[in-house]
Amino acid sequence: MARGVDEVRKDDIGTVFERQIKDGSTIVDISSGTALQIIFEKPDGTLVTQTAVLSGSGTDGKLRYVTLSGDLDEIGLWKWQARVTVDSGGPWKTNIRDFQVHENLEAPP
Repeated sequence: MARGVDEVRKDDIGTVFERQIKDGSTIVDISSGTALQIIFEKPDGTLVTQTAVLSGSGTDGKLRYVTLSGDLDEIGLWKWQARVTVDSGGPWKTNIRDFQVHENLEAPP
């Protein structure tokens, strides 16, 4: 999931979510992807779909999304899944993974 990050914190910006699309053990070529998406389920059950990008050439099956301001807006257990549609078929979906968004310490004003 998040490369080089030990914990995901509320309001984090720049957290990288990366997945590799496979059909069984075979890597799917997503270089002709017409829809690259990461779907997040927030702790309150709300689903949010973000547009992902190829991590490399696409022949490696990898896509990623980097969080922006406002993305990680709830503390608690989140779920996420990658979904890709390519010229040759799909949509391909990855297994669902969980991650925890932790609170931050807030100093008084």
